[in-house]
Amino acid sequence: MFEFSRMESLLRRHRLRRLTVDGLDAVFVRDPVLVRRILVSESKNYGKGELFRKARNLSRVGMLSEDETMHRHYRRLANPYLRSTKVDEYVPTMRDIVRDIVSSWRAGDAVDIQSEMCRITCAIAVGTLIAGLPPETTKALSERLACLAWEMIRKPLYGKSAARAARPGASRRLSQARKEFRELLAECIADLMASPESTVGYLSALLADSDDKGNRVLTAEEVCEEAAMMLTAATVTTASVMSWALYVLSRNPSAEERLLKDLMQRRSGSAVHDHGASSYTLRFLMEILRLYPPVWISCRKALSDVMLGDYSLPAGTNVVFSSYLLHRDPECYPDPHRFDPDRWLSIRPSKVDASYIPFGIGSKGCVGELFAWQELEVILDVVTQEWKLTTESDRHVRTAPETTLHPRRLLMVPQLR
Repeated sequence: MFEFSRMESLLRRHRLRRLTVDGLDAVFVRDPVLVRRILVSESKNYGKGELFRKARNLSRVGMLSEDETMHRHYRRLANPYLRSTKVDEYVPTMRDIVRDIVSSWRAGDAVDIQSEMCRITCAIAVGTLIAGLPPETTKALSERLACLAWEMIRKPLYGKSAARAARPGASRRLSQARKEFRELLAECIADLMASPESTVGYLSALLADSDDKGNRVLTAEEVCEEAAMMLTAATVTTASVMSWALYVLSRNPSAEERLLKDLMQRRSGSAVHDHGASSYTLRFLMEILRLYPPVWISCRKALSDVMLGDYSLPAGTNVVFSSYLLHRDPECYPDPHRFDPDRWLSIRPSKVDASYIPFGIGSKGCVGELFAWQELEVILDVVTQEWKLTTESDRHVRTAPETTLHPRRLLMVPQLR
């Protein structure tokens, strides 16, 4: 397992340091200014890194293509379904989905929060991004996606456990969940192809994509791959973040009180801002994302000999950086391990460095960021309206840095408000 405290110690007083990471030689970058150069101003000099490539096995086309032109093209195809005005339209559907799922909880019965957050986020992704399916198909697809997301979240990303999981047949549950989801998704795509008059939703946009001669660009299999990637990415990260949000809320009564008050004001349209700053709800979520960024580590590879600041990197160098460590840099965030939403009253996410990158930055930043912010607030609002969640007071929840940064095991007991 990746040891954050050990890595912090190794990198202390180092902007860059050559280390062996997951068995490969790499340069680990701790300087947020240099990380921004890698991701933004000098991004053309860096491609996908060799480390952790095993986590990106859902699609090799579209947005995960090595081809920068293709990547931008498929971002543009997804954008109409993720822009702010469209996301606003999704809110009633999001609320209905969350209410329906949490209404099945029973007061006093322990709930596996991460599994439930997978159910919620997957139902939201399918219910909003894929239109025109029969209700029973929508339900079945979201259930299969939830199984896949749950297995993906826990997929080892680093070290010996990742090597064991990569052996043939080792990840049977993940392979089976992927197979079952893709089979049903492929059926939905086939139905859409047989009904060319259907032009609504993300799947239809992928199927309608054509070249200047009117020929379809993606095969049905490639559409399936791209949609599977998009839907999985839209769920595993949000489910992990929401799990942390509900856990932290259960351990901070004063934060819970302030959050409930702010959410009530936002529902009534009477929300006030503290000295012109963001709402407490937004500050709360920003702090959760600072402490527990779901995409906790990233890798790029120098495509040619490059200078990164004052450092010369030969072509092929693996360059690694961790948003978890960047977000806990004491030079940027005093008392960095403390949960303090009000730090965002005086701090703003920097536009000149990468000290706060929960969604990434630059041309490869998360295309669904606006969707995620809205979804997080809706889930938080509906769950806390309905339930008060608690954990055992002496139970320590461990951090699991796997495909996402998630709680190792999180059982919570709901009580009606």
